[in-house]
Amino acid sequence: MRRREFLKNGAAAGFLGSAGMLEGPLARAEQTISNARPIPRRTLGKTGEQLSIIGFAGIVVMENSPSFASNMVAEAVDRGINYFDVAPTYGNAQERLGSALHPYRNKVFLACKEEDWTKDGSSRLLDESLRLLRTDRVDLYQFHALSKMPDLDQIFGPNGAMETFESARKEGKVRFIGFSAHSVEVALAAIERYDFDTILFPINCVLFSQAKFGPQVIEKARQKQMGIVALKGMAKTTWPDSTKKITRIPNAGTNQQRFRRKLR
Repeated sequence: MRRREFLKNGAAAGFLGSAGMLEGPLARAEQTISNARPIPRRTLGKTGEQLSIIGFAGIVVMENSPSFASNMVAEAVDRGINYFDVAPTYGNAQERLGSALHPYRNKVFLACKEEDWTKDGSSRLLDESLRLLRTDRVDLYQFHALSKMPDLDQIFGPNGAMETFESARKEGKVRFIGFSAHSVEVALAAIERYDFDTILFPINCVLFSQAKFGPQVIEKARQKQMGIVALKGMAKTTWPDSTKKITRIPNAGTNQQRFRRKLR
C-alpha cells in the first residue's frame, strides 16, 4: 500500500468508526472520543492566528464521494479542527474539500500549495484553486516541496512565482505566504531570502535525534517568528517493499476492515 493510500484510508477509518455498531472496548473508546474536549489551539507564529494543533489534510477526501467529504469535514470542525490544507496535486481533493468546507469557510483557516515557479503558471493555478475551493481567498498560500536551490532562483527571478504571490496578497486573494521543503539547505536559504509567514517541514523525533535533520531549520524559523507546521511527524522514509506485509487483523468484524503493517 502506498503512503498516500495508507494516509487516506487510515484517516477515513478513524472518522468512520462512529458509523458502525460498536461493542465492548470499541464502544467505550467511541464514548471517550465523543466526550473529549475540543482540540487545543496555538498561535501560528507572527500571523497571530489561533489554529488547532492538528490539521486536516485535504488528501484524505481525494477520490472519495462528496458525501464522504462532507461528513469528514463536518466531523473535523465539530471536534475543533480549524486548519485545512490542500494542493492541486491531490487529485480532485480541492473540488471535494471546496464543497464540503463551504458552510464553514469563515470559521476555518484554509491553506493551499502550488508547484509552478513561474509568474503565469502560478497565477493560473491560484485562480483554479480558488474556483475549485469555492472561495475568494486562501488564508495561506505556499510554495510546495522546495527541494533544489534553482527552485528559489526561479521563484525570485524575473517573471517568477513570487510576483504572483505578492500581487495576490495585495488583491486580497492570499493573506499569508509560506513554503514547504524537504531539504535543510533549501529551507534555510528560503528563510534568509524572504520574510515568509510560515514553513511546513518534516519534524519528528527520529529525524531530530538520529539524523540531526530539522533543528537548525526550526531555530532559524523561530528567530524570524515564523509559524511552524510539522509534516511527517511519525515517518522517516517510505518502507521498502521487502519490509512490508499487509495482514488482516483477526476477528475485525464485518462492518469495518482493519489492517495493520507487519515487519518481516
